[in-house]
Amino acid sequence: MAHLTERFFDSKEELTSALSALLESSLVAGIEQKGKAVLMVSGGSSPAPAYRHLSGLSLDWNKVSVAMVDERWVDASHEKSNEAFINETLLQNHASKAHFVTMKNSATTAQAGQTECEVQYQSLGKADVTILGMGPDGHTASLFPHADGLEKALTTTDIVCAINAKQSEVTGSITERMTLTLNGVANAKQVVLLISGEEKRAMYELAKQPGSEFDIPLRAVINHSDIDLMVFWCP
Repeated sequence: MAHLTERFFDSKEELTSALSALLESSLVAGIEQKGKAVLMVSGGSSPAPAYRHLSGLSLDWNKVSVAMVDERWVDASHEKSNEAFINETLLQNHASKAHFVTMKNSATTAQAGQTECEVQYQSLGKADVTILGMGPDGHTASLFPHADGLEKALTTTDIVCAINAKQSEVTGSITERMTLTLNGVANAKQVVLLISGEEKRAMYELAKQPGSEFDIPLRAVINHSDIDLMVFWCP
């Protein structure tokens, strides 16, 4: 079982304030202790205000590496690209000086691009903070229920893995992804899971119950003994 801390907030504003403070203190500590810091980021509306706040802070951004938790296998110019979202929200203002590591490369498929991506992620070392989201289907990162590649992603010692999800309302039409593996998620000093709304709260509570990690991949994170997991929830 992960070392689990739950923080339930009354509003998105309170969650954003707490997340911003956590990210700032973690990056500052990383720079002070190691001379560098690594932040793994997810897309989605929940972390966006905190990203914008962070971008305005006068940190030693040239000592910070920002890398993706997962990415659709599309170019950065695509409207569904997580990279584009991170560029628009976090890598602005002071944070434009950060070293950004993308998952998408020139390979025609995620599977073909995995080796190159793995080399880049191995060079980053341990993350100071990894930010995860969760879908109503219980996926986190791009670890989707019963996806092609999920079993490997949950068992490999690699940091990243190619995934081809089963198309659904949650995945949309772009099912080919690159994602942190379970080992990649565990390769962080602190993992923060952001959840909002009652539907996702119910799924999170279900994920804490015994059952298949292939049905609800978030279970694999919750059940991992080496993960320090902080859960932030708001209505």
